[in-house]
Amino acid sequence: MAHPIMFDEADPLLGRLRELALAFPDAAEKISHGHPAFFTTKVFAYFGGSVKVDGVHRQHERSVLVLVDPDERAVLSQDRRCYVPAYLGAYGWIGLDLTDDTDWDEVGELLDASYRRTAGRRRVAALDSRRPE
Repeated sequence: MAHPIMFDEADPLLGRLRELALAFPDAAEKISHGHPAFFTTKVFAYFGGSVKVDGVHRQHERSVLVLVDPDERAVLSQDRRCYVPAYLGAYGWIGLDLTDDTDWDEVGELLDASYRRTAGRRRVAALDSRRPE
């Protein structure tokens, strides 16, 4: 049984996230468990997540989930905008709620960190070759 779609295609926050995520080398988008997922061979970001409290899932429909290094995750987990997502949190992922006031440079940095942890050396080298020295 397929998961229901859990996002609004017209959401401007999704549009901005999509623009940033798909700019990475070989990045593509698919729907995974009802949410947009951005990936190369491995997923590096999701739009939307949830937390499970007392057996009940609370949705964070307008958020980005990323995989960052443990030190950065520890710092982010202290930020009121962030949460440890159900299921993926056990594997090091963190969620950041998105709003109209989101700092998109920060989101870009988080996507970059997550991409670098999942994309492989060849793709990371392609990313680095794009940047001016």
